[in-house]
Order: sequence, then C-alpha cells, then structure tokens
Amino acid sequence: MTESSHTKEVLPEDQVHLKPILGIRPGIYLTILYSLILLTVFFLLLLYPGLSKPGRVLQVLSEPAGAAVQVDGVYWGTTPGNIFIPQGDHQLEMTLPGFNTYHKELRIQGRVFGTALFPQREPLSGTLDAPDLVVAFALEAADYAGWSLTGEPTATYQVPLSLSEGAYRSGPGASDPETWMALDGLVKGSARFASTRAAMRDLIRAKYITDNGGLSSSPVTLLRSAEDILAYLSTTPGSAAWLVEVLPTEAVSLITDSPWYTKQTAAASALSESITPSLGGVINLESLSFRAIPGGTLVQDNSFPHSITVEDFYMCETEVSLPSWEAFVQANPAWGVEHTDELAAQGLVTGDYRVSQADPRADAQSVPGVSWYGAVAYCQWLNRLLPTNMATWEVRLPTEAEWEYAAKAVLNAGDSRETLWDMLGGVWEWCADPYAPFNFLPADAQTISTIGSPEQVVRGGSWVNPPGSVRAETRGSLPPVSCSPFVSFRPVIALKGATHE
Repeated sequence: MTESSHTKEVLPEDQVHLKPILGIRPGIYLTILYSLILLTVFFLLLLYPGLSKPGRVLQVLSEPAGAAVQVDGVYWGTTPGNIFIPQGDHQLEMTLPGFNTYHKELRIQGRVFGTALFPQREPLSGTLDAPDLVVAFALEAADYAGWSLTGEPTATYQVPLSLSEGAYRSGPGASDPETWMALDGLVKGSARFASTRAAMRDLIRAKYITDNGGLSSSPVTLLRSAEDILAYLSTTPGSAAWLVEVLPTEAVSLITDSPWYTKQTAAASALSESITPSLGGVINLESLSFRAIPGGTLVQDNSFPHSITVEDFYMCETEVSLPSWEAFVQANPAWGVEHTDELAAQGLVTGDYRVSQADPRADAQSVPGVSWYGAVAYCQWLNRLLPTNMATWEVRLPTEAEWEYAAKAVLNAGDSRETLWDMLGGVWEWCADPYAPFNFLPADAQTISTIGSPEQVVRGGSWVNPPGSVRAETRGSLPPVSCSPFVSFRPVIALKGATHE
C-alpha cells in the first residue's frame, strides 16, 4: 500500500469561505467581534456590578453577639454577619432585649472596579451596654418560659437557647456577688418551665455560663456548678419527680430506683390531707356576696404532693354576674363590647370578647368571654368599692392555692347553704398565677412575677367537659388575652401582700 493511498482528498464543498462584510475582510471583523465579546465579559464581571449596585459589605460584629441589625429601619439579620449596604448615607442600629440600642451613622462610598470578584469589605463593631444586667437576663428568662410551652423541638422545628444566651450576655455582671445571686435565682426559678429535654439542656447551659461570668466553663467553675446543682436537687422537694418527667425514658429507671427518689416520694406521701374548714360569714360588695374562708394548709397533688399554707380570705360565692359586669362597664366604657377592636389592638382581648355560648343551666348568670386582663380590670374597679375599714385588704383574682383550697372546702361542706356555687363544671375560672408546668418547684414571689408566663392558670372546668373529667386539682392554662365562652372568673378579697408557701 502506497503513502498516497492514505491521503484524504478535500473537496471544494468541504471548505468554509467567509465573505467580506461591508467591504471588511473576515480577519478584521472577526478580530473586532472577539474583542467586543471580551470587552463585554470584562464589563459584566468587573464594571457592571459596581455601576449598577454601588456600595460595600459591612462585617458587622457586636459585643455581646446576637444583636439584631437594622439599616434604615429594615431588619438585616443578627451579629456576627456580613451585610451589603448601598452607596449613600444610612442609619444602622443594633438591638438586644434589655440593652441600650447602638446607633451608627454610615456614609458608604462605592467602588466601581471588581466589586463582584473582589467585594469591598469593611469591619464595623459596636458594644451594647445594659442599664441593668439582671433585668436584661429576666427578659430572656421570660422568653425561655414561653418557648418551653411549645413542646419538644424536632429536626424541622427548633427553639432558641434564650436562657443560656441571656446568661452569656449578662454573665459578666456575675463577678458582683449580689448580681450573681439575682441571676442564679432567675436560673433556678426558670426550672419551673424546664418541661422538655431541650429546655433542660438550655437550663443547665445557663447555669454553667452564669457561674463562669458569661464565659465557657473552667474546671473550677464546672465543679462549683455541679456542687450547686446537686445541692439544689437534694434539698428541693419534688426535684426527683421533675427529672422523671423530663429526662429520657432510658434514664428514668436510674432515678426511680434510687434511694433519693424513694425518700422524696415517701416524704410527699406522708403529708397530711388539706385542712377543709367550714365556710364562714359573708361580706356583700356591690351586688356580689363573698364567703369567708379561714386559712389553713392545702396539700396540692398535681404532679408532686406538696403543702401550701393559705391565709384567710373571702371568695365570691358565684362567678361575676352579668349585672355586676355591666356596672363595671358603665363606670369603664372602654371595656364595652362595642370597643372590641380597640381593646384587641391594645392586646387586651381577642375577637371573641364577650361572645357567649348556649348554657343548658337555667340559673347560669356568669359573664363569659372575658380575658384575664378584663378580669383584672374588673377586680381593680371593685377594689375601689371596699369599705374604709378594709384598707389592708384588696380585691383580686384568686391564686391557684386559694382556688383549690376553696373548692375542697366546698366539697367537704356539710351545710349546703354555706357554699360557693359552680366551682366545678360551671365555666373555667381565671386565677392570678402565671402558669408554670412544675409549679411545685420553689421560687419566691418576685422571681415568679419577673419571669411570668405566656399563659395564665384556669381552674374548675366547664359544663362542656365530660362529668368527672375535671377535679379540684385539675390545672389548665390559656394566654391572658384569650376570650373563651367557657371561661369566666370569681374574685377574692384577701390581705394585701398575702403569700402562700
């Protein structure tokens, strides 16, 4: 086979011949075309971003971290983070609950060349000061209480570490012994809301951070925190029952089989029954009658038996009647049902305000559909009508302990003429207490009030609940703004500042 046999013949129709355009040879206009393409790419990559969106990226930091960043009133995220700010004059703010707002006036100069490939970055840091670190931490404890009622988080639903993040921000103040005691008291008071494993982790983390002044724990502070936690568990009645409710199933048996758990439950079982006094005389106020209830000891047995001392008080024999409510509205027209929209805008009621539901009880006269805020406003109005010889007393909603103590007194009353009507099965009744899942864990009145709760306690059940499903011990809760046709209230007259321990 010869070499010429491998040669491929190129036919004329296989060749491409470019023709001149407007008399311009192909070599020239192709060079111009390729140059224009390169210039376009150059312009789009290196010049256009800077011309169309001039500005720079701020690397925003704050101390403490986690501050919300707003630029010209628009929320951009939290620190630390990178934020693109357009060219021009702007107002930047960084905020944290309980801390003074950080303000910064910005004058941003844009750069034209290479901003897409080499963005212009500028660091910006600010320090936020808190007028009172304890108050700032209390706001986070209140947020923690709210999130704890949402249930255990999942892979798609997470909750913030409000309590431990608050401890990190307020922890530097813990170097002062008095401040540390206040912060530690809020941590321990928050245990009443540790109803999920996520909440328990946040609680423990907050304890360690508080003990180490807002920093990561050292071996010394880890040991001190562990000692303090063990002391709290060993000296707090109900702590074993609390852990059994919260810890994973595989860990529960380690507690229930321990002498510590046996000792706590035995001590609780040894508590005597509640004192159930005979109901006393009557005080008439406005169109309502209040029955005297001598003080004594109440044994609450919701999740863990514990005793509470109740002071003398008077409880309204009925839920607030319609005529009495109308007298209140006449004296306070802003609470009229025609002002529902205004009240709702203030966060005091919902759209169901004063909506009633057909009640099969012929003698039912209670006022339904009143929010907790409305009930409190009524009590404050009624309080002004107390006689001058009762200057040391006040009208308010009953505490949980007072309500249950009175309900048990009714159930044990031998004389049907001395009674409080519809304590069970009428409508649910608002109580003064903020709801806490583990109300048997100790906390002083100030801490309970400071942390609060997103919900208030209701007691007593309603006529729509199946018979026997609600007892004197049954607890319920609703947001204070709620207006349910199955919820009303009955006030009490109690000594000012009366506490129940």
